[in-house]
Amino acid sequence: MSDVRTPAQIEADIVRRREQLAVTLDEIGIRVHPQTIIGDAKAKVASTVDQTVGRAFVAVNRVVSDVKARFTHEDGAPRLERVVPVAVAAVAVVGLLVASSRKRRG
Repeated sequence: MSDVRTPAQIEADIVRRREQLAVTLDEIGIRVHPQTIIGDAKAKVASTVDQTVGRAFVAVNRVVSDVKARFTHEDGAPRLERVVPVAVAAVAVVGLLVASSRKRRG
């Protein structure tokens, strides 16, 4: 069997390769177009922000769950032995801040 191609086969190959080259050049043109580059950059930033927000949400949710577990029983009732001291400390800090701000004004 011979590898000799006819002129029609050669022409068909040339036409097919031109079409492939035209498609490739069109794709390159789209990829290097400023709007495409800007769109890709925006999508990448949005994806990064979404991932960061997602990680932050998971971390905050974990902290909230840990704090809730420390201040409530498994049935959801508050653990007064832990809640009352924290509440008293918070009221004391707020009172000190109010007293301090009044001294500065007057």
